[in-house]
Order: sequence, then structure tokens, then C-alpha cells
Amino acid sequence: MSAQSNHRHYTASSEILIEVTRGSMVESVHRGFIVAVDGGGDPVAGLGDINVTTYFRSAAKPFQSIPLISSGAADHFQLNSKEIAVINGSHSGEPVHLEVVRSILHKTGIDESALMCGSHMPFDDVTARQLRSESRHASVLHNNCSGKHAGMLALASFLGEKLDDYIDPAHPIQRKILEVVALFAGVPAGSITIAVDGCSAPVFGMSIASMARSYARLAACDQTDFEEDLKSAARRVVDSMIEFPEMVGGHRNRLDTDLMKAANGQVISKVGAEGVQLLGVKPCNRYPMGLGIAIKIEDGDIRRARDPVVLETLRQLGILDEDQLTGLSRFAHAKIHNHRRLGQVRTCFKIEEV
Repeated sequence: MSAQSNHRHYTASSEILIEVTRGSMVESVHRGFIVAVDGGGDPVAGLGDINVTTYFRSAAKPFQSIPLISSGAADHFQLNSKEIAVINGSHSGEPVHLEVVRSILHKTGIDESALMCGSHMPFDDVTARQLRSESRHASVLHNNCSGKHAGMLALASFLGEKLDDYIDPAHPIQRKILEVVALFAGVPAGSITIAVDGCSAPVFGMSIASMARSYARLAACDQTDFEEDLKSAARRVVDSMIEFPEMVGGHRNRLDTDLMKAANGQVISKVGAEGVQLLGVKPCNRYPMGLGIAIKIEDGDIRRARDPVVLETLRQLGILDEDQLTGLSRFAHAKIHNHRRLGQVRTCFKIEEV
């Protein structure tokens, strides 16, 4: 099938999730896909083609950290929960994030020059402005993936593997990571499409239903039949994200951080680039087997479309109450302005039972 026909199929299988109005007219729309899967691996609700394939992007980070823990490397290097949280995160590049990543490198005896994620300006506007005002360049530690890369290097060091090619998909630690991703997603490792992520590490392509399944199993790991070392590692991943949500995102204007705080320990949340969002809901009265949710905005939009869709999805599934949603309302609505309000960005979908 040609690239052009692939694009037509992709668009035809999506649903309109967001309307952008100007005056009384809908001027633009954002389309996408939503799926919720229970801890048993069965889809329970969705919208659009739940088997559409895309890349996990940074939403895979919790699984990329599991081999570090299950191997014994995290305990060997005495990594604490805050350090594990930043390994799972796409941090904002604030000073505290750099401090925690440096701590990981110090404990493992690895120099920051070994990090192969590259550098970019911090996501955090305050930190970025400070760097510019001081005429300083961003370092590799400011990269939102520096924690993940520090964790990969720690695992390679613990196993006695080479450090200079740790991001090669054929490297032993990347093969271990792929096995974990496949296990939690419930798919054969050979069926996963491997490409290069924005930070140069491997990225994983699969159906959004499989992605949702992986987060359902992560959030409800005790209900799986996985080996105890994997269950224990998954628990530590989930607990670290809930205990230190500011390490997963940041202290300002980060949906992951504020959502996990508002959910009072019931939800883990992880963004991915190109409009991807994964959420894991721990077992509760409404969802006794837990729940995994995958969202993909077709055009890759983040703030204007993805954030409102995430919150509306959680509202429709009954995961957040009105008080919790009110506290997150700044992520739920966007307005169209010049010198006065001209329109709005609004959700316009209803999730269907599968």
C-alpha cells in the first residue's frame, strides 16, 4: 500500500474529537483515536479504529525503566524513588531535574558526556528564560529524556555491557527493554515496529489497543501472572510516578504532574510526542481490574487538542469527579483571541462501549 493510501486509511478510521470555533462557525477540527482496556486485556470503550498503529514515543518510558529495576541494577546503585521517577519522566529541565539526573550519574560513576540524548532548551519557560538571560546554552541534562538515558546507562554498566552504543536496538539492554514492552502490551516482540525516537533511543510502534493494554497491566500489575520480579518492578515504577509526579513532568503547566496529583494516587499519566497520551488507572470499585487508556491525536497536536481530550475522556469514564476536573480546568479549555475572545476549542465526542 502506498504512503498516500495509508494516509487516507488513517484519516478515514479516526473520529472528530475537538472543534475549533470562530464566531458561530466551526473553523477547524482535530481528529483522533481513544481506547480503554481493562486489566484482563479486553477493550471496554473506545472511539475510532482502536487497532490503528502509531508510536509509543515517550509514553513507553515506564517500561524502559523496568529492566533497570528487575535486574537488580536500581538496588545495586541505590537509586531512590525520586530518581526512578525522573527516569520514567519527560522532565521540564528545571534545576531540580538536573540535580536528580546528576545524582543517578554520580551513583553509577558515569559522566554526563556518555548521554546520547542530545540537548534542547528546557520545557519549563522560567528555566529557559533564565538560561537565555545568562547567555547560556542548554546542556544534555536539560533534555527531557536525560533521566531515561541515565537509567539505560546504569543498566548497561551493571550488566557489564558497552556504554558507547547503548541506544542501538541490537544492544543487550535494548533487547531486554523490547521484551518488557512486548510482554506488557501482550504482543510478540517481532511484531513491534522499531524506529528512532526524538532522543535517539529506540521507539516502539503498535496498535493503540496494545498500548492501552500495557498501561492496564502496569497499573494492575498484581493481577497479572508475571514473574514476581516484574511485578515488583512495575509497582516501584507506579509508586515512584505517584510519589514524585513533578519528576515525571515539572512544577509548572505540566498535565502529567497536575493530573497525577489531582487523582490522589489512582492514576498514572504519561505523555508522548505527536499527540500520544497513556494513562493507567489502578483497580477501584468502578474498574476492579484496573484500566489502561491510550489517546492519539491524529495530527500530532499536544496542548490545543490532546489535553482537553484527556480530561474529557477521564470525565466520561468516571475516573475523575467534578472537583478534580475543575482543578485541572486550565488544561481543558483553550480560547481563540485577538484583542478579545473570538472563539473556543471544545471537545465534541462521546466514547462508545466496545
